[in-house]
Amino acid sequence: MAEFLLELLSEEIPARMQARAADELRRLMLDGLEEAGLTYENTQSFATPRRLVLVVDGLPQRQPDRVEERKGPKVGAPEKAMEGFLRSTGLTLDQCEQRDTAKGPVWFAVMDKPGEDTQIVLAELIARAVSEFRWPMSMRWGETTGRWVRPLQGILALLDGTVINGSTSLGPKSDFTFGSSTVGHRFLSGGPFEVSSFVDYRDKLRASGVLLDPVERQSIIRDKSAELASQGGFAVRPDEDLVIENAGLTEWPVPMMGSIDHEFMDVPSEALITSMKTHQRYFALQNKDGSLAPRFVFVANTEAADGGATIIAGNERVLRARLADAKFFWDQDRAVKLADRGEDLASVTFHAKLGTMAEKVQRLQTLAVSMADHIANADTSALKRAAQLAKCDLSSGMVGEFPELQGTMGFYYATHDGESGDVAQAIADHYSPQGPNDNCPTAPVSVGVALADRLDTLAGFFAIGEKPTGSRDPFALRRAALGVIRLVVENNIAMPLRAAFNQAVSQYKFDVDTDALTDELVTFIADRLKVAFREQGVRHDLVDAVLALRTEDDLVRVKARVSALTEFLDGEVGSDLLTAYRRAANIGRIEAKKDGRPQEDAVDKGLLQQEEERELSVALSEVGDALSPVLEKANFGDAMQELARLRSPVDAFFDQVTVNADEPELRRNRLALLHQITTTMNQVADFSLVAG
Repeated sequence: MAEFLLELLSEEIPARMQARAADELRRLMLDGLEEAGLTYENTQSFATPRRLVLVVDGLPQRQPDRVEERKGPKVGAPEKAMEGFLRSTGLTLDQCEQRDTAKGPVWFAVMDKPGEDTQIVLAELIARAVSEFRWPMSMRWGETTGRWVRPLQGILALLDGTVINGSTSLGPKSDFTFGSSTVGHRFLSGGPFEVSSFVDYRDKLRASGVLLDPVERQSIIRDKSAELASQGGFAVRPDEDLVIENAGLTEWPVPMMGSIDHEFMDVPSEALITSMKTHQRYFALQNKDGSLAPRFVFVANTEAADGGATIIAGNERVLRARLADAKFFWDQDRAVKLADRGEDLASVTFHAKLGTMAEKVQRLQTLAVSMADHIANADTSALKRAAQLAKCDLSSGMVGEFPELQGTMGFYYATHDGESGDVAQAIADHYSPQGPNDNCPTAPVSVGVALADRLDTLAGFFAIGEKPTGSRDPFALRRAALGVIRLVVENNIAMPLRAAFNQAVSQYKFDVDTDALTDELVTFIADRLKVAFREQGVRHDLVDAVLALRTEDDLVRVKARVSALTEFLDGEVGSDLLTAYRRAANIGRIEAKKDGRPQEDAVDKGLLQQEEERELSVALSEVGDALSPVLEKANFGDAMQELARLRSPVDAFFDQVTVNADEPELRRNRLALLHQITTTMNQVADFSLVAG
């Protein structure tokens, strides 16, 4: 069994593309091997800034022999059709065979295909993979007509140490003949070198300043950065994405630590951290108390003769210029009060069909104030003020330079202007949560403004028909819906969604059916709720059963009802009662079909003959009367206990009473009793939607 080694050497591949590219190369080659009938034992793929690498172990030296069948023309087809078919197969007519098909006898060519040497197959697969490779962004260079992410420089291709005889072309004067040599690090390598196997390749690369495995490079960056920080009494602010990115920027990572000038330390730490990460890919350090330290770690791509002193000085100089920009924006922005920036929002477009950001702020104030009716301890004046200022930092220089700091800079500017702590915090918090792992605001004013912002956004985009479809969600409305769910559920806010959306929709003054649009928005939230609950291990059918009660649009009540229903159905009583419900529903459905009308008559107590049906009728009446007040108070556990009272009389009824009695009136009355079983239980949830 043979080892196949492939390296595609190029100019620097963007870090964000490397992992996907390594997987794409692996997929293209393995799909080709499978198509060619070549088996293998295991594979590994790697990426560095300058190379994509694939190694496949356990390949046979030759393809297995195969039999290929090709369908031809019908028997009796025109002579030219047969000539073309025979020419394409290389066979004569007497070498073909006839087979009967649904459309009559047809000619088939059955050809023995002896397997080719694996070397030949691999040469074709490499050329095809290079031509079919798809990059998110690619380029042409020189006289090439083909594309690659950056100029391709060479292809190393070995099968058991022997160069695969082949080449590929990206256009005129851009032929790449496969070879057995490669190069190491740009500055730490002594020049090209020959390799004979993957182990030899990996070891010689290491000796030439290239660590092939990105996981190893990440580990070095992580560990060495932490070591440097600890030597100064600091710690690295965790940022795994930055670790991965730096590993994609370096083939021989060497973390080094530099200093931040103290004149910049009065700039908000978020601005400094963002500037270091966004512009320079530097790691921020923190003191033991969590505050930003006047140090940073960067990752060089080479060893330095002077221990890195020159490199550190150069990076400090570059960072000084970057942070000077941040300090300039910080000083300039504070010269204008945040509230005075509201006028600038009239020239900021929220959406072409939804008006300006100033108009959105007006709507936010109304919606935020209405949240005070649902959120405990939410001060109305603070809600209105926070909503008024929430978007004002969008016109600041700092947010213009670093959009990801919106809200955060508003907090600092509001604090500087003497706004209350609740208002400033709400400005910072109102964009959260932005994802499942993001912290959810808990301060009443923060929650109110965050909810108002999302309700307005959802209402507006749904009103103009910009709704998510399939995987398309350009305005992140699914994320906004999940934000509504988290804000409401995690803060235990009793808020009827239908009324809230109705108010949000009505503020736009569009010529739409407000009630229909509100129903659509509530359904959208319900769909997102099912996704959120499913990720928490909650059965989606139980969520469906509760949401089917259109009167229930309070998410906190929905969650409580689903939890109580889950516990109830997990028990023996609930399971048995669900079985009885299905039996009652099935009988009613079958008999309604026979009668040509639904069985929805009221029970005539005068026609109740057997003790079991009388007891069931009494139990249904008592339980039905008891359910309304406990459901109104959201005592869903008590509601389940009320349902549990039905188990014995329902079981006795089915054991002792014949529903399809000979007397028509008696039969109809007993069917009405079955209908009452389903309607009574459906006050709690639509049990017809419960799976099991």
